[in-house]
Amino acid sequence: MTEPDGSPRAVCERLLAGISSGRWADLADLYADDVVVEQPFGGLAPTRLEGRATVHERFVTAAAGQLELAARNVVIHETTDPEVVVSEFDYEGRVVATGRTFSLANVQVLRVRDGRIVASRDYHDHLALAAALDRLPDLVTAYAGG
Repeated sequence: MTEPDGSPRAVCERLLAGISSGRWADLADLYADDVVVEQPFGGLAPTRLEGRATVHERFVTAAAGQLELAARNVVIHETTDPEVVVSEFDYEGRVVATGRTFSLANVQVLRVRDGRIVASRDYHDHLALAAALDRLPDLVTAYAGG
């Protein structure tokens, strides 16, 4: 999946395209060996992932087919830091087992160095995702500290 243009914008576009087309097995290649991915509002899942191998395992889980996701309404903002882009987008999704469709908002801050993601802060609408997966009680319990 590595391409000549390793700019933060291009890497972000490849990440969203890979997720949207279900190319889960290829996505970890976009990340540096020592990447740190943080999901401050994660709730049910680990909110910090460290290392490409851990990110790869997360994508393997996603490849198991619980969800289909497509990034829509993508806006990528370049910043004064040449390594950083901020993307805003919606996931239009479908829960494979039930056919339930959903939409959730996202903001992602990527730091890209030498064509690889070295850091990511992902702000996904986990409430909408938990609702789509019938996991709202689990999310409430997680936030309540139980």
